[in-house]
Amino acid sequence: MATEVMVPMVGKIVSVEVKPGDSINENDPIVILEAMKMEMPVPSPASGTVKEVLVNPGDEVEADKVIAIIE
Repeated sequence: MATEVMVPMVGKIVSVEVKPGDSINENDPIVILEAMKMEMPVPSPASGTVKEVLVNPGDEVEADKVIAIIE
């Protein structure tokens, strides 16, 4: 079953910490998001394998945007 990873707020993607095919654990950082002049990791909601990453560094994102898919 696929799990969508979403950003919690409007911001800018500073870095992408995973790539498709990576095995990750719950709470591992997926991206680093800059919001309100702070950088914060967006954690994985589940363990699994990264199927797809939908953002790149520098992308502006809206709250609740899907940024990655985990299987």
